[in-house]
Amino acid sequence: MGSSEWGMFGGADFATPGDIYNAMPPRIVFGAGAVADVADEVVRLGARRALVVCTPGRNEMAHRVAERLGSLCAGVYPEAVSQVPIELARTARAHAGAHGIDCLVAVGGGAAVGLAKAVALETGCPCIDIPTTYSGSEMTGFCGITIDGVKRMHTSLRMLARTVVYDPELTLSLPAQVSAESAMNAMAHCVEALYVPTASPIIAMAALEGIRVLGDSVPRVMRDPTDLQARRGALYGAYLGGAALTGGFALHHGVAHVLGASYGIPHASSHSIALPYVTAFNEPARPAVMAKVAQALGAETAAGGIYDFARSVGAPVCLADHGMAGGDIERCTELVIETDNGLNPRPVHAQGVRSILEAALAGERPRAEAFAAGFS
Repeated sequence: MGSSEWGMFGGADFATPGDIYNAMPPRIVFGAGAVADVADEVVRLGARRALVVCTPGRNEMAHRVAERLGSLCAGVYPEAVSQVPIELARTARAHAGAHGIDCLVAVGGGAAVGLAKAVALETGCPCIDIPTTYSGSEMTGFCGITIDGVKRMHTSLRMLARTVVYDPELTLSLPAQVSAESAMNAMAHCVEALYVPTASPIIAMAALEGIRVLGDSVPRVMRDPTDLQARRGALYGAYLGGAALTGGFALHHGVAHVLGASYGIPHASSHSIALPYVTAFNEPARPAVMAKVAQALGAETAAGGIYDFARSVGAPVCLADHGMAGGDIERCTELVIETDNGLNPRPVHAQGVRSILEAALAGERPRAEAFAAGFS
């Protein structure tokens, strides 16, 4: 790998890995009312028995999608939950096998998409994803599956959706608070793509545009959750964030996944809380690209800008508000270190992870000096 400051910032040499990194779904359908033609997407794949997967909370919407599918629908499976427990994945796979399912249609956020991925991983069934949040999981072949209380990342082209249908009308019912937290999840994908060495320059450009679009549209969603144009912008930003996530992930996702799977913090909340502090930790290692993040947010520093943005839209920034205490820090630090995949721009060590978690526990605006120890 050549320069870490990216071609978009000065003509760097680079070589992207093959297979799953930077791979995106071959077909994207984006527009208000796009879900009306979901049956055509199933036919396009040559499928005849589609299973609609959703969470219990999206059961009604999933049944509306099932009606659109007509005779192509072989049922609705409203059992998805966050963090994709392995036990649920196995049950869903068995259900799909028993009913001759040849296509999965995920309706909802990361929980529904994740469960469909877990089924596809073993069965090879193609996935059509219809996201109703800003999680971005629909764009990738990555999936975290929780095994024995620890979220383990799985990667496979089998889990990459064949089609993603983005319909901003389906996001109008997403509560404002959930929208803000989910948007922070999307922003996290964008920020992390700017410093992992596996992301392509094209992905980096999408990431910066995603930060800009989210920074513009999400405050408008918070002011008026029924504003379809603002929802369209937020969903477009989430699409770019999902594209950015295909470039890979590092320490931020390690922290967020541990907080969610091992400490029960909602997935989007864990991203929102972790992002300012992990960014502050990594900012000295990638000053040029992090300056671009700050600029996109109209801030002096990337970490400060992210923190201020989260606060402005009412997204969480404090672990203590979600029940964590000082006594949880050491075990959480150990679990985060176990997730290290070698892609973070700074070495992942106990002192650094501990500084991130302690700052997140306090929930105060990140200070650069708090993360300076051990940097060279």
